[in-house]
Amino acid sequence: GWPSDPTYGFEELPLNQSNLHIQKPYDLPVTDRYSFIGGVHKLWVYSTDHPLSVGSPTRPRSEIMLNQYIYYSGVWQFEAHGYVPCGTSGVCITQVFGAQFPRNTTLMLRVYNGSLYYYHDTVLVPDIYDRWFRVNIIHDVAASSLKVYIDGEFKFETIGYGGTFHYFKCGVYAQDNASYYMESRWKGIRVLKKCE
Repeated sequence: GWPSDPTYGFEELPLNQSNLHIQKPYDLPVTDRYSFIGGVHKLWVYSTDHPLSVGSPTRPRSEIMLNQYIYYSGVWQFEAHGYVPCGTSGVCITQVFGAQFPRNTTLMLRVYNGSLYYYHDTVLVPDIYDRWFRVNIIHDVAASSLKVYIDGEFKFETIGYGGTFHYFKCGVYAQDNASYYMESRWKGIRVLKKCE
């Protein structure tokens, strides 16, 4: 089986925590929906906010976009510690972007009523509110395989949805039945690649 440390055999890639790309409502400055204080990234959005660009059909979001590491092949990993306050619901907090049309994502972790889900049909952790938790997502592109670990414990494995390129995102992105206010916090964000 897999070792208890999901990052074993992976190499951490350089990531400047204070210079990450933030997607937010197009009519607001970044500081209205994002802060970085004491090593913690805080992202929040309201269900009545505008999308990320004029005319976009997507729902409101405030997300960190780790697109300095767009990948096309290999085995890649996202690691971070996340926090979702009570009341935030109907929201994607982490995604692996990139998939074969008409999809846009290969994986989403969402929160509904205090539970962490894979998309909206598989519960990974039943009680996620008001505590820090560690997320590890391993994406093997060639095998079209994704593994999810929470607090170092293997939770879920699934197949990917194709696509020519991928990257990781985290924050809040409104989904179905979104709460009026959505927030998540992140620290220790890392992008890793499996050693060749």
